[in-house]
Amino acid sequence: MKDFNIPTVLSTMIFLLMCSMGLSQIKHGLRDIQGRHVIPRGFVVNTNDHKGEVFFDADDYLRMVRLGANAQVIRLELGKLSNFPGGQLEAGYLKKLDTLVALGKNAGMKTVFKMTVYGVDSFVWEDFWQNQQNEHQTYIEAWQVIWKRYAAEPTVLGYDIVNEPRKLTMDISYDNLTADYLIPLYQKIIDACHNINPSKKVLVQSIFMNKGEGIDNNQYAEVKTPIHRENLVFAPHIYQDKIDFIKPVMDRFDKESDLLNAPILIGEWGFPTFAVTDTTISGKLGQLAYRELYIRTAEVFDQMGVGTIKAWFLGNRSMQNFLPGGPSTWAIFSDKQAAGTVERKYITDIIARPYPQTIAGDIQSFLFNHATRTLDVTIKPDNGKGTSTLFIGANRHYPDGFSIVIDDDVVLFQNPIKNAGLEVYKCPKDFDPQNLVWNPVTQKLMVLRWPKDKEEVKIKIVPGIRDFEEPTDEK
Repeated sequence: MKDFNIPTVLSTMIFLLMCSMGLSQIKHGLRDIQGRHVIPRGFVVNTNDHKGEVFFDADDYLRMVRLGANAQVIRLELGKLSNFPGGQLEAGYLKKLDTLVALGKNAGMKTVFKMTVYGVDSFVWEDFWQNQQNEHQTYIEAWQVIWKRYAAEPTVLGYDIVNEPRKLTMDISYDNLTADYLIPLYQKIIDACHNINPSKKVLVQSIFMNKGEGIDNNQYAEVKTPIHRENLVFAPHIYQDKIDFIKPVMDRFDKESDLLNAPILIGEWGFPTFAVTDTTISGKLGQLAYRELYIRTAEVFDQMGVGTIKAWFLGNRSMQNFLPGGPSTWAIFSDKQAAGTVERKYITDIIARPYPQTIAGDIQSFLFNHATRTLDVTIKPDNGKGTSTLFIGANRHYPDGFSIVIDDDVVLFQNPIKNAGLEVYKCPKDFDPQNLVWNPVTQKLMVLRWPKDKEEVKIKIVPGIRDFEEPTDEK
């Protein structure tokens, strides 16, 4: 894979595509500059909503971290960055973006910027594709403001360059629109981006099909034309409300990622919830149905090893009303303020499921079983690559405490009644249990060194602290 030709002298933190199945069974794994295997998760962070501007503080970002986030996608407004009709570059908006990047950085999160066409007087996709008024250059110039500003910022991972491109009334097939218009535009934007910061990732999407034109319950047109550029990430959206279609949709995305030679990072996911869902348990729009839908989606994501970004990290100052079920929203909080705190727990508990965030070595597989509250992870560690981190989310998944089992040789547990740290139940003499550090603030388990190096290791996180065989003499 071409990503591995990036010079090692780069000091900025970047994610590199893991290219060899010999290294890991997780096809879509990403790598940081140390070669650690990283699974990015996080939220779309909006700079405004339907009621106006949105502001966040450090507590909001800690809340994201405690929901399992190690990444954010900041949704840019074209109208505040460009000269499209009704738009202009706003210095105050750039300072706001600086604040969001800094908040993410201080919380240990990477940032992706995503360009939307909000904030202009009008944006006509049919005209944009024809480019008769040099719209492409105006669009690129808006991006150049961001590229130049964050070229040297190591926590800015990359750029999602065109959000949900549309065909609308254009008399053309989706295949031809993609091949003749979208892919050449991508190449033009990517080349301009890489002229400024070649180490950053560029995220690409597919055409968002018109209502009623989806195929197999997938509203996004298939990409059948390669882009032939480096540092790509395929960032499709999936808002799937039918469980039986989740895996087929993801399988098609998997095929597209092969064509693009790019790993998958789900740019947005999670079918919107309805106002009625907040007060209803059963039925098609009830909380139990949503819980199952999100669980089945999460299982497919984790089995593929893809990163995922959930829309939106917002409260509910307003709802939209374009679906048959009535008023709906993608916000994960239900309170009537922009920076919410009242979780829709029927979805947030699934969003915030345990997972391996960063592993020094290769992640072979992982899956969280929601029924048993058990996280199973298989890795091939490489202690020379640094510290590993697993997100546990004990505050919501293990209020009864949890145990860490490594190859049945090492067993530590966290007793929420007795103390906030880890206690040793079983450990061989040649391994220091202090290599495992629990952080109750961030809800993360840090592993400074694994008991084995460059050999397969199986890790289990299980609820409770007593369901074990009697300890041996090795302690």
